[in-house]
Amino acid sequence: MSPQIALLVLLPAAAGFAAWLSRSVRAQLVLLLGAALGHVAVVGSLWLHLPLPTPGALLGLDALGLLVLTLASIIFLASALYSIPYLTEGTHDVPSSPLRYVPLLLAFLTAMSLVALSRHLGLLWASVEATTLASAPLIYFYRRPGSLEAAWKYLLICSVGIALALLGTFFLGVAAAGPDGRGPGLGIDALLQAAPTLHPAWLRAAFALALVGYGTKMGLAPLHTWLPDAHGQSPSPVSGLLSGALLNCALLGILRFYAIDTASGHAAVSGRMMLVLGFSSLFFGAASLWGQRDYKRLLAYSSVENMGIIAVGIGIGGAATYGGLLQLVNHGLAKCALFLLSGNVLRAYGTTSQAGVRGAARRIPLTAALLGVGIFAMGGAPPFGFFVSELTIFLDAMRGSAPWIGAAFIALIGIGFVAMARAIFPMLQGEDADCPVVMGRRSSAHRFLALGPPAALLALVLMLGLHVPHSLDTILRSAAALLGGSP
Repeated sequence: MSPQIALLVLLPAAAGFAAWLSRSVRAQLVLLLGAALGHVAVVGSLWLHLPLPTPGALLGLDALGLLVLTLASIIFLASALYSIPYLTEGTHDVPSSPLRYVPLLLAFLTAMSLVALSRHLGLLWASVEATTLASAPLIYFYRRPGSLEAAWKYLLICSVGIALALLGTFFLGVAAAGPDGRGPGLGIDALLQAAPTLHPAWLRAAFALALVGYGTKMGLAPLHTWLPDAHGQSPSPVSGLLSGALLNCALLGILRFYAIDTASGHAAVSGRMMLVLGFSSLFFGAASLWGQRDYKRLLAYSSVENMGIIAVGIGIGGAATYGGLLQLVNHGLAKCALFLLSGNVLRAYGTTSQAGVRGAARRIPLTAALLGVGIFAMGGAPPFGFFVSELTIFLDAMRGSAPWIGAAFIALIGIGFVAMARAIFPMLQGEDADCPVVMGRRSSAHRFLALGPPAALLALVLMLGLHVPHSLDTILRSAAALLGGSP
């Protein structure tokens, strides 16, 4: 195991422990920012030279893991920068126990890093469970009845899901066991090598359980019921992490099983399962966007829709797999940006009700402009990255044997975009005379930290629509190949 791999886990863990011992919010924020910057730097060095996973090692990185890890690291840095004014201003949107915020946030990064680095399905399962334990107290930071209910729902529903995922892991171990009861174990590299010899029936049952189990954490409908409450009640930077990074960690658990199915030559049934839950999420997500009166819950239901888009892309296969993985990147960046911007709106108006926000273009013009850009990006409008990823999935679906899949896909995306625009754009327009000013003006530094991270994330989404960098394109192609797709 390379020192870089170990550092990705030890750095946030050590910073989190030090923050737990500290009794100063400002000292904790220094540790948070230092760990976030260090984590991004180490991840960046891996893009220059990615060490191949050592066979039998518990930790390592392949293209899929690097993709999820990089996205989590970038989003965590954006959330860490945003957390500085968030914790030091005493705003309406500040948690009641700020001394617990940074240690839990760093524990969350440690757990997400372990998910991406795990080369053993048992460790992967434990790491996904650790993300639940680290993030649940963050959901309850407001200490309101609604946040308590959201935290308990998150714990209970995700615990049921993770139990099913554990059963699926056991089933995969049975599928790998030979006549003498011995097998390659649960190491990912060993299972990929032994995939053609795995028992097909046990393998299909294992994937079905993993899909339902990890799909619960990923927010695939109809297993998504915890997600709107948790995302809606969390502090704004935590909502960005939950939607932009955590859901991808659960997806990685599914993709590990899917890669083994692909290597075994039995991925056709698994692909159809992905399509079913993908379209279910697209439908429920798009339908739930209509009639939403809370803009944070609106963004949460948009995450359900986008998880469906990714699942559909993987399920179709071929070039759509590449499109699904690019959608994963686009969604993580844009959704984190939108949740951070929603924190600015909450600070200015003191409510998450859409009806209580009017004239944002006058009161918070830069936030309103970025919100408008983000909604257009999420809707798949050119020249943003969503246009490229969704068009790739759509065209590959139309070239397949069932073009109705492509037609239904693009129709549901259109419905979702209209619903989001119908809800958000009235918030940006009109007069705000009847809306009381909740907080005063920010300092220049705090304004930069509140607007800079979401603006940078949306700029990356714009860049991905204009040109996918060669290094990212290479990783996306490699990751798609692991899943049986093609560019």
